[in-house]
Amino acid sequence: MSNDAHKVAVVVMNLGGPDSPDAVEPFLFNLFFDPQIIRLPTPLRWLIAKIISRRRAPVAREIYAHLGGKSPLLAETEAQARALEAELAARGRNARVFVAMRYWHPFTDEAAEAVRAFAPEEVVLLPLYPQFSTTTTQSSFMAWTKAARAFGLAVPTTGVCCYPTEPDFIAAHAALIMQTVEQADINRENARVLFSAHGLPRKVVDGGDPYARQVEATASAVVARLEWPDLDWRVTYQSRVGPLEWIGPDTEAEVAAAGREGKAIVVVPIAFVSEHSETLVELDMEYRAVAETAGAPAYVRIPALGINKSFIAALANVVEAALERRRGDSWTCPAAAICFKDKTAV
Repeated sequence: MSNDAHKVAVVVMNLGGPDSPDAVEPFLFNLFFDPQIIRLPTPLRWLIAKIISRRRAPVAREIYAHLGGKSPLLAETEAQARALEAELAARGRNARVFVAMRYWHPFTDEAAEAVRAFAPEEVVLLPLYPQFSTTTTQSSFMAWTKAARAFGLAVPTTGVCCYPTEPDFIAAHAALIMQTVEQADINRENARVLFSAHGLPRKVVDGGDPYARQVEATASAVVARLEWPDLDWRVTYQSRVGPLEWIGPDTEAEVAAAGREGKAIVVVPIAFVSEHSETLVELDMEYRAVAETAGAPAYVRIPALGINKSFIAALANVVEAALERRRGDSWTCPAAAICFKDKTAV
């Protein structure tokens, strides 16, 4: 059967974000009610999610006020979906790309209903989380399995578990870093590059989640690709919340330390592929202020990959790998599987 005749649905998955100030609290509730986020029995998890979302909503609304009162994530993800659809078409694939958000519209069940109406012969689940985590990728896969079952969507389905060192993904990061640093006229001999990723509680990583290892693998691969001798770099983690111990080092603390050392700071969102509150507010506003207070001579934040051509090519590559059932780089796994038994997350 030719590619043109084989009808494929690609479902790109992301966390989602509130689309209005009124949506902030229910979005936060959906996030904290996820059993992959708060691993407690349902009644207690519901109560804790209710308390946390109510307490955090005012601060979160202030954050989103800087972004026009809503998250830009859906628009960014829709643009990536259309770019990927065009790339797959150029490669001869009869594919339509759908968006499934985990915690706000369009929810996973909305995407599953749309996919059923499309009536594909095969489905590929493509999380826009390059590095696998039980809190993101696995949660999204579990939500899809439940929604597909509810809508009677029984077609062959493959989940792309991760692509932390996919060559075009790495090339996209490296090129964007060099381009941005050159445009900012950074003194590379006195610069420190911080590869910042969203943090996780320590107990999640200690339980076998491979996220931190994969983040480090991504950063190492990007550094190897850069033409930057004697690069001063490190992986850091941002966005910690609550009283639990989180993995480190902490991005904010590392920004302050680099500033005190008189370093020009280059921050790379290594686990975020779209602009949203963690990049546009936390990195661009809050941590920039920390850098300036600490005396850093420069603070540059590398843009998220967005619809960068090499990144879209990387997404198309892993979709094609899934369609061809290639498992050489452990990119694919059954959609309902628990895919973190070893370092490559299969």
